[in-house]
Amino acid sequence: MLGKQLKIASLPSPSSPIRRTASMSDQDKLTSDQDKLSSVPSSQLSARKDDNPWLEAFKTITLSAFLALGIRHLVAEPRYIPSGSMLPTLKVDDRLIVDKVSYMFAAPQRGDIVVFNPTKALQDQDYKDAFIKRVIGLPGEKVAVHNGIVYINDQPLRENYLKEAPNYEFEPQVVPEGHYLVLGDNRNNSYDSHYWGFVPKDKIIGKAVVRFWPFDRMGAISPDPASHSQ
Repeated sequence: MLGKQLKIASLPSPSSPIRRTASMSDQDKLTSDQDKLSSVPSSQLSARKDDNPWLEAFKTITLSAFLALGIRHLVAEPRYIPSGSMLPTLKVDDRLIVDKVSYMFAAPQRGDIVVFNPTKALQDQDYKDAFIKRVIGLPGEKVAVHNGIVYINDQPLRENYLKEAPNYEFEPQVVPEGHYLVLGDNRNNSYDSHYWGFVPKDKIIGKAVVRFWPFDRMGAISPDPASHSQ
């Protein structure tokens, strides 16, 4: 991060001519410099020639790894799935890459699978690890669950990713500004917003974008269609 100001050296004004101080002639200076070079002990010169190439390679690799880890921490990070709350979309022990940059420039959208730190309500219950759920309700929307169907602003939400329809009722609530309502795809076995409330945007770590393990299910994680019924 370029957090420090760059200092720019001021140039002499046109009215101030640049004077050359000739304390010694160019030829004398060249001779003097040659004398200084020749005065370097030969043992030091040979040591420079004999620098260990393996050591130099190790330094380069170490620096590259350090930079890569720093970028990874800022841009993306790996996560694994510890429970079945997102079945059938995500299975236990799936390994994911979480994009931590996108939400710096755009708001979460319905259908996004997000990773977030525990909310205040969850912290009060001594939860410390991150959660992963699907965004269902956006700021300002009225959300309800009735007869196994999610309603957004009184319109049914078509969900093609559920393990089974929810068997609970959720009275209509308006999602506060700057917050999101999130639910697990395994709707009846997920500890989510219908229990403990909404997720503030500043608690969201990022969006799950790629599954890299297991190999037979490796690929991008795209939000399934989640739109209002026509």
